[in-house]
Amino acid sequence: MAPSTPFLAVDLERMQANIARVADAATARGIALRPHVKTHKTIEIGRMQVAAGAHGLTVATVGEAEVFAAAGLDDLCIAYPLWIDADKAARLSALAARGAAISIGVDSVEGVQRLVHAGLAGRVAVRVEIDAGHHRSGCAPAAAGEVASAAMRAGVDVEGIFAFPGHAYAPDARAQAAIDEAEALTAAAASLRAEGIRPLVISGGSTPSFAASLELDSPVTELRPGVSVFGDAQQWELGAAEPEQIALTCHATVVSHAGGRLVLDAGSKALGPDRPAWATGNGRLLDHPDARIVQLSEHHAVVEMQAGGASQTSALPPLGSIVRAVPNHVCTAVNLVDELVVYDRGDDPVPAARWRVAARGRNS
Repeated sequence: MAPSTPFLAVDLERMQANIARVADAATARGIALRPHVKTHKTIEIGRMQVAAGAHGLTVATVGEAEVFAAAGLDDLCIAYPLWIDADKAARLSALAARGAAISIGVDSVEGVQRLVHAGLAGRVAVRVEIDAGHHRSGCAPAAAGEVASAAMRAGVDVEGIFAFPGHAYAPDARAQAAIDEAEALTAAAASLRAEGIRPLVISGGSTPSFAASLELDSPVTELRPGVSVFGDAQQWELGAAEPEQIALTCHATVVSHAGGRLVLDAGSKALGPDRPAWATGNGRLLDHPDARIVQLSEHHAVVEMQAGGASQTSALPPLGSIVRAVPNHVCTAVNLVDELVVYDRGDDPVPAARWRVAARGRNS
């Protein structure tokens, strides 16, 4: 029996096809995969990704690393410039003592020094984060050698470099973001080599830039897509996912036809609140491609079935019917729920399983 709406549902057939498609594309180019599990936070899915060929997983926090390592998925990169405090140092040391292979991000000499003073040299490796055009964290490519050299002198193993081309999350930006990333990583790798350091790993990637990255003559040896496992309304709108590849939806009940529009029982506390400036709505309906969620409250989603607003009530999905809403940003939606309801296929009437979102809320 399915739970009461709203709930997040996984189409297992589609998700497995997404995992296989990404793995096959990377393998064909001889590029390693380290998918980012902050998207799904779920052990069962992480195991499927490794079984499909991923040589390790990417996480965002120490807490996520702890959850996946405890399940035996313990080749982990924390792709974040951690500022090490006593708590994080103790937890990372415990992971290393249990045999987990952990690398963490650094983007400054000060970050390296913090790691060394915490006694983590020889316990964890580092990857130097590069700003490839997203202008969030990451050092300038030319500074990568300085950061890596500081780590090596302090006895810290340097695996290589990584970047995140987050500026690919914009219309018509995917190809240029991949080019920017390739150029930044090329310059950063040269900076390390100038210091006598060979970058064993040159890591990049995002879901929107994934296909473009594979087409380039790039130094990248590893890619870290996350959202590709499910897809979401952002990827649909950017052209990085087709509707038939969307593998996670929020099942929501039509509770009102007020104003000639649908009102669903899934608001921001089920779908997540994200809406980039370029998005055409707060989410979409999988089975009604022209529909847009135009208003989002905590427990209400107002949907216009077509551009221009109100429709005839007779043309609307009936009151009490269930529709499949596609969140704008699937990562934030998953972090709002305790479990994912799994269907072998999206149109099956009865769920096949329920998976705990094991790393939900592990934000530190």
